[in-house]
Amino acid sequence: MTFSVCVHEPYEADEGCEHHRFGVAVTTRLPAVGRLCPFVTENGAIATQSHVNVDLGRDGIAYVDDGLAVDDALPALLAADDGAPLRQLHGVDAETTFVFSGDECGPWYGHLDGDRYTVAGNLLAGESVVEAVAETYEAQRDEDRPLEERLIDALEAGQVEGGDKREGLSVQSAALLVEDTEAYEFDPSTRDLRIDASRQPIADLRETYELAAEAHETLLERVAERDEETP
Repeated sequence: MTFSVCVHEPYEADEGCEHHRFGVAVTTRLPAVGRLCPFVTENGAIATQSHVNVDLGRDGIAYVDDGLAVDDALPALLAADDGAPLRQLHGVDAETTFVFSGDECGPWYGHLDGDRYTVAGNLLAGESVVEAVAETYEAQRDEDRPLEERLIDALEAGQVEGGDKREGLSVQSAALLVEDTEAYEFDPSTRDLRIDASRQPIADLRETYELAAEAHETLLERVAERDEETP
Protein backbone atom coordinates (compact mmCIF):
# COMPACT_ATOMS: atom_id res chain seq x y z
CA MET A 1 0.00 0.00 0.00
CA THR A 2 3.00 2.24 0.29
CA PHE A 3 6.32 3.29 -1.12
CA SER A 4 8.94 5.34 0.65
CA VAL A 5 12.55 6.48 0.52
CA CYS A 6 15.01 7.06 3.38
CA VAL A 7 18.17 9.09 2.74
CA HIS A 8 21.36 10.31 4.40
CA GLU A 9 23.39 13.18 2.99
CA PRO A 10 26.64 14.52 4.45
CA TYR A 11 27.21 18.14 3.47
CA GLU A 12 29.24 21.23 4.22
CA ALA A 13 27.42 24.25 5.62
CA ASP A 14 28.19 27.88 4.77
CA GLU A 15 30.63 28.22 7.65
CA GLY A 16 32.61 25.24 6.35
CA CYS A 17 31.49 22.81 9.04
CA GLU A 18 30.58 19.22 8.15
CA HIS A 19 26.96 18.29 8.78
CA HIS A 20 24.52 15.46 8.09
CA ARG A 21 20.90 15.49 6.99
CA PHE A 22 18.37 12.67 6.99
CA GLY A 23 14.96 12.40 5.41
CA VAL A 24 11.98 10.18 4.66
CA ALA A 25 9.29 10.70 2.03
CA VAL A 26 6.30 8.37 1.76
CA THR A 27 2.94 8.04 0.03
CA THR A 28 0.08 5.54 0.16
CA ARG A 29 -3.56 5.00 -0.85
CA LEU A 30 -4.78 5.46 2.72
CA PRO A 31 -5.16 8.61 4.82
CA ALA A 32 -2.63 10.01 7.32
CA VAL A 33 0.49 8.00 6.48
CA GLY A 34 2.55 10.74 8.12
CA ARG A 35 1.45 9.65 11.59
CA LEU A 36 2.58 6.06 11.05
CA CYS A 37 5.53 5.70 8.73
CA PRO A 38 8.38 8.25 8.94
CA PHE A 39 10.77 8.55 11.86
CA VAL A 40 13.67 10.97 11.50
CA THR A 41 16.16 12.64 13.83
CA GLU A 42 19.55 14.27 13.30
CA ASN A 43 21.04 10.77 13.63
CA GLY A 44 19.01 8.69 11.19
CA ALA A 45 15.85 8.02 9.20
CA ILE A 46 13.52 5.00 9.36
CA ALA A 47 10.29 4.03 7.57
CA THR A 48 7.94 1.29 8.76
CA GLN A 49 5.17 0.11 6.42
CA SER A 50 3.08 -2.79 5.05
CA HIS A 51 1.23 -4.06 8.16
CA VAL A 52 2.65 -1.16 10.15
CA ASN A 53 4.18 -1.69 13.56
CA VAL A 54 4.82 1.88 14.72
CA ASP A 55 7.03 0.62 17.55
CA LEU A 56 9.57 -0.57 14.98
CA GLY A 57 10.05 3.00 13.82
CA ARG A 58 9.75 4.65 17.22
CA ASP A 59 12.07 2.22 19.01
CA GLY A 60 14.41 1.95 16.05
CA ILE A 61 15.11 5.66 15.87
CA ALA A 62 15.51 5.80 19.66
CA TYR A 63 18.20 3.09 19.45
CA VAL A 64 19.94 5.01 16.66
CA ASP A 65 19.84 8.16 18.78
CA ASP A 66 21.49 6.15 21.55
CA GLY A 67 24.35 5.25 19.19
CA LEU A 68 23.31 1.85 17.87
CA ALA A 69 23.79 1.33 14.12
CA VAL A 70 20.58 1.07 12.12
CA ASP A 71 21.69 -2.29 10.68
CA ASP A 72 21.95 -3.62 14.24
CA ALA A 73 18.90 -1.93 15.74
CA LEU A 74 16.30 -2.87 13.13
CA PRO A 75 17.17 -6.59 12.78
CA ALA A 76 17.03 -6.90 16.57
CA LEU A 77 13.55 -5.35 16.65
CA LEU A 78 12.32 -7.58 13.82
CA ALA A 79 13.64 -10.66 15.59
CA ALA A 80 11.32 -9.90 18.51
CA ASP A 81 8.30 -9.12 16.30
CA ASP A 82 5.93 -12.04 15.66
CA GLY A 83 4.47 -10.14 12.71
CA ALA A 84 7.81 -9.66 10.95
CA PRO A 85 6.77 -11.56 7.77
CA LEU A 86 4.10 -8.88 7.20
CA ARG A 87 6.42 -5.91 7.70
CA GLN A 88 8.55 -3.67 5.58
CA LEU A 89 11.21 -1.76 7.48
CA HIS A 90 14.12 0.25 6.20
CA GLY A 91 16.40 3.09 7.15
CA VAL A 92 19.76 4.81 7.23
CA ASP A 93 22.14 6.31 9.75
CA ALA A 94 25.42 8.17 9.25
CA GLU A 95 27.32 4.98 8.42
CA THR A 96 24.98 2.11 7.53
CA THR A 97 21.71 1.17 5.82
CA PHE A 98 19.14 -1.57 6.37
CA VAL A 99 16.10 -2.75 4.42
CA PHE A 100 13.70 -5.65 5.00
CA SER A 101 10.59 -6.91 3.22
CA GLY A 102 8.74 -9.79 4.85
CA ASP A 103 7.66 -12.60 2.56
CA GLU A 104 3.97 -12.09 3.43
CA CYS A 105 3.83 -8.49 2.16
CA GLY A 106 1.29 -7.82 -0.58
CA PRO A 107 2.64 -8.09 -4.14
CA TRP A 108 4.25 -6.41 -5.85
CA TYR A 109 6.61 -5.77 -2.99
CA GLY A 110 10.34 -5.25 -2.81
CA HIS A 111 13.14 -2.89 -1.95
CA LEU A 112 16.46 -1.36 -3.00
CA ASP A 113 19.51 -0.65 -0.85
CA GLY A 114 21.59 2.14 -2.39
CA ASP A 115 24.50 4.36 -1.47
CA ARG A 116 23.27 6.14 1.69
CA TYR A 117 19.61 5.57 0.79
CA THR A 118 16.94 2.86 0.83
CA VAL A 119 13.63 2.48 -1.02
CA ALA A 120 10.81 0.02 -0.32
CA GLY A 121 7.22 -0.53 -1.39
CA ASN A 122 4.37 -3.00 -1.30
CA LEU A 123 1.09 -3.47 -3.18
CA LEU A 124 2.70 -1.59 -6.06
CA ALA A 125 2.12 -1.60 -9.80
CA GLY A 126 5.54 -3.22 -10.20
CA GLU A 127 9.27 -3.12 -9.57
CA SER A 128 9.61 -0.05 -11.78
CA VAL A 129 8.03 2.05 -9.01
CA VAL A 130 10.90 1.59 -6.54
CA GLU A 131 13.43 1.75 -9.38
CA ALA A 132 12.07 5.13 -10.51
CA VAL A 133 12.22 6.49 -6.97
CA ALA A 134 15.84 5.37 -6.60
CA GLU A 135 16.94 6.55 -10.03
CA THR A 136 15.37 9.98 -9.57
CA TYR A 137 16.90 10.47 -6.14
CA GLU A 138 20.35 9.37 -7.36
CA ALA A 139 20.18 11.61 -10.44
CA GLN A 140 19.38 14.68 -8.33
CA ARG A 141 21.43 13.95 -5.22
CA ASP A 142 24.24 16.39 -6.07
CA GLU A 143 21.93 19.20 -7.17
CA ASP A 144 22.04 22.39 -5.14
CA ARG A 145 18.39 22.16 -4.13
CA PRO A 146 16.73 21.44 -0.79
CA LEU A 147 16.35 17.77 0.09
CA GLU A 148 12.61 18.27 0.51
CA GLU A 149 12.21 19.22 -3.15
CA ARG A 150 14.22 16.25 -4.32
CA LEU A 151 12.30 13.82 -2.11
CA ILE A 152 9.03 15.05 -3.58
CA ASP A 153 10.49 14.56 -7.06
CA ALA A 154 11.39 10.97 -6.15
CA LEU A 155 7.85 10.25 -4.94
CA GLU A 156 6.42 11.76 -8.08
CA ALA A 157 8.63 9.52 -10.23
CA GLY A 158 7.30 6.46 -8.45
CA GLN A 159 3.74 7.64 -8.88
CA VAL A 160 4.25 8.11 -12.62
CA GLU A 161 5.25 4.42 -12.79
CA GLY A 162 1.91 3.42 -11.27
CA GLY A 163 2.59 3.75 -7.56
CA ASP A 164 0.17 1.98 -5.25
CA LYS A 165 -1.90 -0.31 -7.47
CA ARG A 166 -5.19 -0.21 -5.51
CA GLU A 167 -7.23 1.98 -7.84
CA GLY A 168 -10.39 1.51 -5.79
CA LEU A 169 -8.97 3.63 -2.97
CA SER A 170 -9.22 7.26 -4.02
CA VAL A 171 -8.22 8.86 -0.71
CA GLN A 172 -4.45 8.99 -0.47
CA SER A 173 -1.79 10.67 1.66
CA ALA A 174 1.86 11.68 1.56
CA ALA A 175 4.44 13.02 3.99
CA LEU A 176 8.02 14.10 4.28
CA LEU A 177 10.24 14.54 7.31
CA VAL A 178 13.77 15.97 7.26
CA GLU A 179 16.28 16.70 10.03
CA ASP A 180 19.91 17.78 10.05
CA THR A 181 22.71 18.56 12.48
CA GLU A 182 22.74 22.34 11.98
CA ALA A 183 21.40 24.78 14.57
CA TYR A 184 18.83 27.33 13.36
CA GLU A 185 17.42 30.45 14.95
CA PHE A 186 14.15 29.52 13.27
CA ASP A 187 13.74 25.90 12.22
CA PRO A 188 12.74 25.66 8.54
CA SER A 189 8.99 25.13 8.30
CA THR A 190 9.43 22.95 5.20
CA ARG A 191 10.87 19.93 6.95
CA ASP A 192 7.80 18.27 8.50
CA LEU A 193 4.91 18.26 6.04
CA ARG A 194 1.87 16.02 5.68
CA ILE A 195 -1.03 15.68 3.28
CA ASP A 196 -3.40 13.51 5.27
CA ALA A 197 -6.29 13.05 2.81
CA SER A 198 -6.23 13.94 -0.87
CA ARG A 199 -6.83 12.53 -4.34
CA GLN A 200 -3.53 14.07 -5.49
CA PRO A 201 -1.28 13.92 -2.41
CA ILE A 202 2.09 14.37 -4.10
CA ALA A 203 0.98 17.46 -6.03
CA ASP A 204 -0.52 18.83 -2.82
CA LEU A 205 2.67 18.02 -0.91
CA ARG A 206 4.68 19.99 -3.46
CA GLU A 207 2.34 22.99 -3.22
CA THR A 208 2.45 22.84 0.58
CA TYR A 209 6.24 22.74 0.50
CA GLU A 210 6.41 25.75 -1.82
CA LEU A 211 4.04 27.77 0.37
CA ALA A 212 5.95 26.80 3.52
CA ALA A 213 9.27 27.78 1.90
CA GLU A 214 7.81 31.14 0.86
CA ALA A 215 6.48 31.78 4.36
CA HIS A 216 9.81 30.88 5.94
CA GLU A 217 11.69 33.27 3.65
CA THR A 218 9.23 36.03 4.51
CA LEU A 219 9.80 35.38 8.21
CA LEU A 220 13.59 35.59 7.82
CA GLU A 221 13.30 38.83 5.80
CA ARG A 222 11.12 40.45 8.44
CA VAL A 223 13.46 39.41 11.24
CA ALA A 224 16.41 40.84 9.30
CA GLU A 225 14.53 44.12 8.73
CA ARG A 226 13.68 44.31 12.43
CA ASP A 227 17.30 43.73 13.42
CA GLU A 228 18.46 46.47 11.04
CA GLU A 229 16.01 48.92 12.57
CA THR A 230 17.02 48.08 16.14
CA PRO A 231 19.65 50.55 17.40
